[in-house]
Amino acid sequence: MTLTVLGDAALSLTLTIFADRLGRKNILMLGSLLMIASGMVFVFCKSYWLLLLAAILGVISPSGYEIGPFRAIEESIIAQLTPKDQRSDMFAWYTLIGIFGGALGNVVCGWIVQTIESEGNKSLEAYQAIWRIYSALGAVKLFLAALLSKCVELDEGLEVRPASDDGENGRPERGEATLDPTRPFLGHHDDEQSQLLNPSRFGSPTTSHSDGSQAASQAEETPATMFERIWACLPQLSSKSRGIVLKLSMLFSVDSFGSGLVPIPWIAFFFTNKFSIPAGPLGTLFFVTCLIAAVSNLVSASIVRRIGLVKTMVFTHLPSSIFLGLIPVPNNKWLAMALLALRSSTASMDTAPRQAFTAAAVLPEERTAVMGTTNVIRTLAQSAGPLVTGKLAEDEMMWVSFVLAGLLKSGYDLGMLAIFSGFHERG
Repeated sequence: MTLTVLGDAALSLTLTIFADRLGRKNILMLGSLLMIASGMVFVFCKSYWLLLLAAILGVISPSGYEIGPFRAIEESIIAQLTPKDQRSDMFAWYTLIGIFGGALGNVVCGWIVQTIESEGNKSLEAYQAIWRIYSALGAVKLFLAALLSKCVELDEGLEVRPASDDGENGRPERGEATLDPTRPFLGHHDDEQSQLLNPSRFGSPTTSHSDGSQAASQAEETPATMFERIWACLPQLSSKSRGIVLKLSMLFSVDSFGSGLVPIPWIAFFFTNKFSIPAGPLGTLFFVTCLIAAVSNLVSASIVRRIGLVKTMVFTHLPSSIFLGLIPVPNNKWLAMALLALRSSTASMDTAPRQAFTAAAVLPEERTAVMGTTNVIRTLAQSAGPLVTGKLAEDEMMWVSFVLAGLLKSGYDLGMLAIFSGFHERG
């Protein structure tokens, strides 16, 4: 599992870094092909090393949460195609649909495995059926990605503002771009309707010269090396963006490490061990808390319009952090379950504002790479948490995990408020 997490994180980081240069649509289609291939490997192959390779390179998340290249690219596309004042609403629906999709997958897979096993088949055959469905969904995703038009790309979806709308000499500042509402999201469009930010997808844009000597000197230039070509594909972050990304990465890693200390399996273990709650009622409890967390995302969008992105992130997430730290305190199971429900009611309300804030904190051409990088950092930080909790549970001190997680996540909230409370949107 560790290799799978690391492989998925490395693949996600690599693909999202190059996505804007190689094409977001192309990367989405490549990820879909990897889904299909990895699923087929798990269906037909029995070699441990081939299965391990498929798990590492096959966009498979052992945690059940999206950590592949899809999420960052999708978030970047949504941010690009949505007006600033509507991004939080769009991200709220995006998160809600994702949570319900994951929950539906869990339920369907569970019943499929149980049904196949109840008919006298081996568990291996049951799980191979799941991998067939996984590959089929990859094919559906490939088909849908192929339908996307060029407006999802950075070059095609953004247009340089007219000279009258910009600063001195009519030259647009870096990152100042607007979306053309007449461009279709699906289907064909006229590529000659607008001037694009980056006419050339690789290297520097070509420029016509009236001076023949200049053209001749350019023709005699040494061809770019492989390293230079790769470097040209990498997103170049501005100095201000580098500082913002560093601060966000540090804060997000603290929050994610706190979440990793108390994942759902360990919370279930805590309630089972302390209160002897049966599996059935415990499953119902987590279903209800996940449902509450999903629906709460829609509430956060309306709060953003009143108090802003950062304050919404902090004032909705901070109570959740406090409730989380208090869960091991009561000896009454109903009170502990109530604290868990209260924690879930606001635990995910910062997700949509966080996505919208990250999209607005950097320039449009930096957005995909930054979102991919922060998502990978969050994943790696979260993966370290269960190791600490496992050791504490072994020493019968699991309550420390809840308290430590609450403190870390509260520190993240206060840090966001202190550093970014007066931040002005850039993208």
